[in-house]
Amino acid sequence: MQNELIKSEQYAPAEDTFFLADYLKNETGKTALDIGTGTGYLAKILLEKFSNVVAIDIDFTSLKQQNPKIPNRICCNLLDPIRCEFDLVVCNMPYLPSEKISDQTVDGGKDGLEIPLKIIVSAKKCIKKGGKFLFLTSSLANYHELIKKTKLLGFNVRILAKKKLFFEELILVEALR
Repeated sequence: MQNELIKSEQYAPAEDTFFLADYLKNETGKTALDIGTGTGYLAKILLEKFSNVVAIDIDFTSLKQQNPKIPNRICCNLLDPIRCEFDLVVCNMPYLPSEKISDQTVDGGKDGLEIPLKIIVSAKKCIKKGGKFLFLTSSLANYHELIKKTKLLGFNVRILAKKKLFFEELILVEALR
């Protein structure tokens, strides 16, 4: 897959972002990481409850255009350059099933699993023992398989909440390390 073939747009906060944001308001700690931060909406909420927040995104333009700007922003694909651990990691994943990745903000690949699994595998090394990973998926994706594979990676996994929309059900997953 060549990056120049991937449509790059900033993902505007929508129902899924707001659903995850409602749960972030109850989280506290020292360090938090927002994967695929886009506009920085979730990172801004994390800044209110955590001493140190890092926001990463694959799209440099999104990071430059954040309003307000998050102090610790890193442009990268997955978490290979991140060398620290966090109390909380959050991700509003690209979870929609797709034959190819045309829009990196929403396309999750085959069964909506390909990209989310890459993110989860990459994020594991960045979550402290006893830390938490909160991520969103959808009933349109094979979320049962995603949860199964996340458990196989050593996480204690549970569905934290669901929200029914007219065309899908959003699923908030908590994965404890």
